[in-house]
Amino acid sequence: MRRRLIAGVALAMVASTVTACGSDKGSGDSGGSSGGVDNVTVGVIPIIDVAPIYLGQSKGFFKTRNIELKMEAGQGGAAIVPGVVSNQFQFGFSNLTSLMIAQTKNVPIKAVAAGVSTTGVQGKDFGAVVVKGASPIKTAKDLAGKKISVNTLKNIGDTVTRESVRVAGGDPSKIEFVEMPFPNMPVALDKGDIDAAWVVEPQLSTIKAAGGREVASTFVDTDPKLTIAAYFTSQKLLADKPDLVKRFTEAMNESLTYADAHPDEVRQILSTYTKIDDKARAQVVLPKWPIEINKASVQKLAELGTTDGIFASAPDLDKLLP
Repeated sequence: MRRRLIAGVALAMVASTVTACGSDKGSGDSGGSSGGVDNVTVGVIPIIDVAPIYLGQSKGFFKTRNIELKMEAGQGGAAIVPGVVSNQFQFGFSNLTSLMIAQTKNVPIKAVAAGVSTTGVQGKDFGAVVVKGASPIKTAKDLAGKKISVNTLKNIGDTVTRESVRVAGGDPSKIEFVEMPFPNMPVALDKGDIDAAWVVEPQLSTIKAAGGREVASTFVDTDPKLTIAAYFTSQKLLADKPDLVKRFTEAMNESLTYADAHPDEVRQILSTYTKIDDKARAQVVLPKWPIEINKASVQKLAELGTTDGIFASAPDLDKLLP
């Protein structure tokens, strides 16, 4: 279920061949209007990061703006980005590294609302690199030369993990990254198949509860105000239906603000679209949901990704961001 993150979080490259999960849609789900109401389908990843849009739907924030909202689960940006461009989805959720990869490939998309952000607190974020309790790895510097799992190669997990090692004085070029779904990481770490795992919630709490240790708060190390993901649409929908995009963005901003102020309701809404059990839902660290995309932090992600060879050319954030 969490093969591809962030916001949250970390997603496959647009050029990969992953396809979206879900059934074919009828004509009523193609972004059309009926009696003044727009039917909107949003491609999301069923993870903690997208709790605000489900909460906003339940609170009526979209309905009051004449939007009939439907969420459809995709495995990640590789499925959601082309789904948005083809109008299978009118809007989508993806981490910003995946969106920047798409932008450098001239995919016609535009971010319209913030998605999810780091808490900014070392040791208390929703994503981190963790090791077994008895591991000789004590700091991020010690990760150099080690085998570390990420859910997607050449994406945000690589970037932020390298930066943690870099700021700790280690050599990030010596890391061996291996691709693995988040749910598989706790067992792989316990068996010693990997030296460390870059994980997000709820696997982060699962590993810590089993005696694992956090050695790097990677999002925080990259930028304490890092915007990790965003909601986006196609340039075509933006041109054809600017009022719909405006109303969606307004509803999304209200949803983000509400979620940030009501963590108990966030934990409750998680039970409606994830398989996170009651105990885990009570323990997980929730991200932050500000309404502003922190452009400076995205610029840093772009620069790091360019340095590390994730982007073929430097992303044009003026074209991508609102």
